[in-house]
Amino acid sequence: MPAKSQPVTRHVVSINDLSKREIEAIFEIAQAYLDELGDPKYPYRIGRSIDIGSRHILASLFYEPSTRTRLSFESAMLRMGGEIITSDDPAVSSAKKGESLADTIRVISNYADIIVIRHPRDGAARLAAEYSPIPVINGGDGSHEHPTQTLCDLFTLKKKNKRLENMKIAISGDLKGSRTIHSFVYALARFGAIIEPMPAAGMELPHHVDRRLREEFQSKVVPKNTPGSDDADFDALYVTSDQPHQQSLFSGTEVDYGFFVQKKVDALYVTRFQKERWADDKDNQAPYLKIDTKFMKDAKYSDASVMHPLPRVGELDTDLDNDRRAVYFQQAAYGVPIRMALITMLLGLKKNKSLQTFPDGFAKPEYPLYRQSINTGLRCLNDNCISRDPAEQHYAANKFHIIRNATGDACRLRCLYCETDIEEETAKDFVVCDTTKHHYVRGLEPLLHASDDRLRHLIIYQSEAEAERDGHHARAGRTARVAG
Repeated sequence: MPAKSQPVTRHVVSINDLSKREIEAIFEIAQAYLDELGDPKYPYRIGRSIDIGSRHILASLFYEPSTRTRLSFESAMLRMGGEIITSDDPAVSSAKKGESLADTIRVISNYADIIVIRHPRDGAARLAAEYSPIPVINGGDGSHEHPTQTLCDLFTLKKKNKRLENMKIAISGDLKGSRTIHSFVYALARFGAIIEPMPAAGMELPHHVDRRLREEFQSKVVPKNTPGSDDADFDALYVTSDQPHQQSLFSGTEVDYGFFVQKKVDALYVTRFQKERWADDKDNQAPYLKIDTKFMKDAKYSDASVMHPLPRVGELDTDLDNDRRAVYFQQAAYGVPIRMALITMLLGLKKNKSLQTFPDGFAKPEYPLYRQSINTGLRCLNDNCISRDPAEQHYAANKFHIIRNATGDACRLRCLYCETDIEEETAKDFVVCDTTKHHYVRGLEPLLHASDDRLRHLIIYQSEAEAERDGHHARAGRTARVAG
């Protein structure tokens, strides 16, 4: 388990770890670096170096292939006068010998001042943060999130459109497997954007991402059968009421959905097929949407910036490279000033330009957190979650946020690491055991009423058989709840 005396620090493993004000502060510092160090011929490129980070070392720990993320982080640190140490091939690291991520992080944190990690397991960055006394930045973890890519995306949008609020952004391709998309849509919703998904067949947004947009980011969904939505590519729109004029549109008994449907697209965000995230063969599915000059002739894209996190593998035609709307290479270039700014704030390299720090690296969670012993009870149902990795079985405790529904009479569980939800319907046959009395009741109702202290004495099992295997028995009546 993590050391109890965790120092005060700050980690960024999700775009939601950053407030809107902090995101804007990162952009201000990134722009200052561009103004000071930018190449006159290419204003989006950092062309000179300073020594603000000369006493610091960044460790880049990459368990998956990377070009832009790893090199831009390393370039950012070097441009600041700092040093880097790197491990970009797990085949030649101690991971090949079976070393756990938790142990690796506890060792590497002695060698550097800040860590950026990329890992194939969902939630790996969060586990790394639990064991790190220095800041951890998520450089992409499985299909979970990629927050620093989203910072680059938002900065690109702001540079191109002079604003982030009230934009209409279309996103195409593999929306299910793309961690970039998941961070991106959360951020867009927080800035009041209209999000138009255009997924490839079978690659829609994951259910838990869709539900968070609807319920936690207050996104209204405009269905395809809305009048004026005759575009074949149109699936649905997520609209958040962040801006006053949007609030007025939502306030009446009839909502002017046509306004949102007919609004021109400000940016089209293209993603590749994430073949490494799919266990089965998706190559024989319906054709993957290709963005080319013909597609971009549609009037609604006439002023739309074309974005892509790269690499591209055929879904974005090279004929668009010289199109005035193409910004994906600038988007990649902004990775250096954005990551310089984030490192600056995490390490407190500029006076009054630091991110707030916390005792365990994260702000107080919005939802109650249920913890149970590592080798007992319910584990995350996501097979790719870091908590399901055999190498981490002694380090990744079973931790779930308790997300109550609007009426407070039911709840779902969200894994702390990968943020995948276990829905109420899935959990209806789960049982909750009171370890002080060794009896259990069916369903998650006891979690709704238990205090933080009481939660420590509860264990969730997927079935009665599992609970009885560990020596627990059914409580008389079975419907009575555990006292809070």
